[in-house]
Formats: sequence, structure tokens, C-alpha cells
Amino acid sequence: MGTAKSNSLMAWLRAFRLRTLPLALACIGMGAFLAAGADAFRMDIFLLCVVTTVCLQILSNLANDYGDSVHGADNIHRKGPVRAVQSGAISPAQMRTALFIFVGLCLTSGIALLIVAFGRDWNALLFFFLLGIASIIAAIAYTVGNRPYGYIGLGDVSVLIFFGLVGVLGSSYLFTKKVSGIDVLPALSCGFFSMAVLNINNIRDIESDLKAGKYSIPVRIGRKNAIRYHWFLLSAGCVSAVLYTVVNYRSPWQWLFLLVLPVFIQNGLMVTRKPPAELDPGLKQMALATLAFVLLFGLGIIL
Repeated sequence: MGTAKSNSLMAWLRAFRLRTLPLALACIGMGAFLAAGADAFRMDIFLLCVVTTVCLQILSNLANDYGDSVHGADNIHRKGPVRAVQSGAISPAQMRTALFIFVGLCLTSGIALLIVAFGRDWNALLFFFLLGIASIIAAIAYTVGNRPYGYIGLGDVSVLIFFGLVGVLGSSYLFTKKVSGIDVLPALSCGFFSMAVLNINNIRDIESDLKAGKYSIPVRIGRKNAIRYHWFLLSAGCVSAVLYTVVNYRSPWQWLFLLVLPVFIQNGLMVTRKPPAELDPGLKQMALATLAFVLLFGLGIIL
């Protein structure tokens, strides 16, 4: 009995895809650092941001596991780790129940966050509540439903919006109650680096996605162009950070983020040189590199 429970727990932990959490935390971390630079940081808002973001990311991962299994993208031809529903470790019914549970957790923590951040500012509460609902829908609709947008190549756009612009500018607004136009640049950096993580995933899965009718960008443009696209994402993320620093320059500490540049280059070379079946470590590397970039960029802001 103990072994069965242990196996079940491990199956759920694998389905949660904990290695994706650094990427999810990167965007709200950037928003928090921008708020700290404006002397507006609050720990209660930050902790609720963390809880809400983690719940939303796990919801997205569970929905992806369920949706790709239902639509056939998770199959014997897939190069990445075996998924929970595909392997039978978690039944489709159990996964649907988990989706409802995490929608509830997202709503609970999200509403608590908005009340703490905005009090009785009903206009702000309503706007961010609707933004939260849109985030939940986006997390699920990526692979679930009759017309999942991830299957027509719109996943990259969604990542740029929610892991970049909404994630960074939205979390920063929770602290500061304002949006600065220049902050779009670090938001774009987070968005581009997050898109690079998705791109590695999609390059790895080109063959299985094509068989399942999942037309991601790498499926549409081919592996060679997808590699060029990957270098563009890495370059665009770095250039956005450099532009922000030049325009907003105050001290040499702001260049700390350049310390992670060799890791981005290494990641690009890995994607360029390795076959799709060997790209899985690049996902973790890129996610951790993005979080490291945010931490170094943020330290440069507050030092």
C-alpha cells in the first residue's frame, strides 16, 4: 500500500513538472525587482504572487499533459519524458479533477492577491480579475478543447504575452499601481527567453507533433529555421535588457545580467548541434538561465 501511494505521489509530482517553475517565477521576480527599484516592494504581495503563479503554472502543465494525450501529441514517437496520462500513471478522469482543483486554487489565491494589493479599488480589482480569468483560460486552452491554440502555432504569442508583458508589467503594477513604458523592455526579455524554452520543447517534438497534427512554429518552418529562430529569441532578449540599461543607466551594477550571457550562448549551441532526442536538458538549462538573468538584472536595479 505504501509503495502504491509513493508511486502515485511521484506520478503527480512528475505531472506538475516542477522544473518549469523557475521560468514561471522569473516574470513575477522581474516585476518585483522593478517595484523594488521604485521603492514600492511589499512582501505580502510578492508571496501571494508566488503562490498564484505556481498554481497557474501547475494548472498549465496538467492541462498540457491531459490535452496532448487526448489529441495524440504524447505518443511513442515523442522524444521527451513520458507523460502521466499517456503512460496510464494518472487516468484522464483523475487529471480532469486535478484541473478543477487547480482552477479553484488559482482563483482563491488570485482573489486574495487582488484584495491585498488593491483593497476596495473596484476598477483595478475587476480589471485584474478578468486578466486572471484570461490567464486561466490561456493555460488550459493551449492543448485542451476542440481547437487548442497550441496546435496552430500560437503558443509562442501566448508565452510572450503571459510570461512577458502580462507577467512582468502586471506583477509590477500590483506593487506600484502604475506602468512605466521603459519597463516593457525587461518584460520583453522575460518573454523572449520564455519563448526560447518553448522553442526547445517544440524542436525536440517536431516529429511527434507533426504526426499528431500539432503545427508548432518549428513544425511549420522546419528545424533549420527553428534553430535560427532560437538564436533570434536569445538575441532579442539580451538586446532588450541592454537597451533598458542604456536608457535607464545609474551604476555599473546594472550590467550584472551579462554574466549569464555565456549560458545563453551555450544553450544556443546545444540547440544548433544536438539532435532533437538530446535537447531535453536544454529546457532545464534555459529555464534556470532565465531565472538567473532575472536575479542578476534585479540586483543591478536595487544595488
